[in-house]
Amino acid sequence: MNRRTICRALALLPAAAAFPGTAQPAPAFRVAWVSSDRAGSNSPSLEAFRAGMRELGYVEGRNLAIDTWWGEGSPETLEKAMGDILRARPDVIVAQGGQALRPILNAGVKLPIVFGMSADPVEAKVVASFARPGGNVTGMSFFALDLVGKRMELIKEVLPRISRIAVVANPEHPGEQKELAVSQAAADKLGLALHYFPVRTGAELETALASVAKARDGAILAFADAFTLSYADRFAEFALRQRIPSIAGWAAFARRGNLMTYGPVIDDSYRRMAAYVDRLHKGAKPADLPIEFPTKVELVVNAAAAKAIGITIPPSVLARADEVIR
Repeated sequence: MNRRTICRALALLPAAAAFPGTAQPAPAFRVAWVSSDRAGSNSPSLEAFRAGMRELGYVEGRNLAIDTWWGEGSPETLEKAMGDILRARPDVIVAQGGQALRPILNAGVKLPIVFGMSADPVEAKVVASFARPGGNVTGMSFFALDLVGKRMELIKEVLPRISRIAVVANPEHPGEQKELAVSQAAADKLGLALHYFPVRTGAELETALASVAKARDGAILAFADAFTLSYADRFAEFALRQRIPSIAGWAAFARRGNLMTYGPVIDDSYRRMAAYVDRLHKGAKPADLPIEFPTKVELVVNAAAAKAIGITIPPSVLARADEVIR
């Protein structure tokens, strides 16, 4: 490059500086994804959320940045990470599950927060009401009492001679008593007795399963939350050994070896959650965004598990299934 070329280049610098917007891209909108899951684990919910953001015109690396934070199965790990999460300067925090949300709330975070959780968020004192959450928190609840009776009906349809069902639930899960009351009403209508087992720990679950086996209950209805899902493999092992199947509300429970699930399509809910984040980015207040509920439900039947424990799934149930695992 000769002297004249260098001078011309230098002469152009003031003009370029006068239009900084043409030289640098706009700062990316930053989202913190906070989950109690393990780092590196396959997260369909995160991928569904990313897909929802893409549908709304967000491109990671261009106008969107998603930082992921994992609790490794421990809320305490997330509590220790809260300082790092906030130092990353997110615009919005998305909490995957109540176990991820609680450390954020305990830290007094004032940023907009969007959650997906299985509990009743009003009873959990996360929001003031479903219609007007108040504060800086909003999101989606998978708590669906209207689906409880349908699960009972499915159990009766698959096991027409059943007379008693064991209910395994975490009593510390907000809304559990409401779900138990609805389950009891559905059981009464179907002429079924309920055998209720509150479980908070793995040891209590083992005690409950031993009691179920001794009483020869016909099936287990596990209330869907992160605790019972974390023991899905244990329920499946128990079913295979004792010939007592389990049913729950989330598809992952059936995909991990249990008989059947009927409940919300969780991944679709996380895809829809992107709309919350988009509205917050455009100036909406969390306090004004009502809590939403899943709009899609699915019936997942594990025919392989049924065959292994000697259960014949009626054709009427298989025909209605959204997914049959063979």
